[in-house]
Amino acid sequence: MTKHKIYTMSFASVYPHYVKKAEKKERTKSEVDEIIRWLTGYNQEELETQLEEKKDFETFFEEAPDMNPSRRKIKGVVCGVRVEDIEEPMMQEIRYLDKLIDELAKGKAMEKILRS
Repeated sequence: MTKHKIYTMSFASVYPHYVKKAEKKERTKSEVDEIIRWLTGYNQEELETQLEEKKDFETFFEEAPDMNPSRRKIKGVVCGVRVEDIEEPMMQEIRYLDKLIDELAKGKAMEKILRS
């Protein structure tokens, strides 16, 4: 079975789109980074290294030091699909991130985004 195209895409190639989406709605790059760090357990230096090394999405998530257990509280629709119903684990991780960035761009408070 062939991998979904997103798995082999460089995380660094999509990251600027996350930042742009947030900034268009008066949010910041540092908020995007905070969300990514919360989800994956990377610290800022490790995140920047992942971006510099242009790791693909699959590797980015596989190498994540500590996926946040609270990510399972993320519910809702991304690309017409409920994230909690996605059966393929890697795709679900990617869609969790997409959902968090969507929430940021929609003006949701960081405490709610980070499921505090």
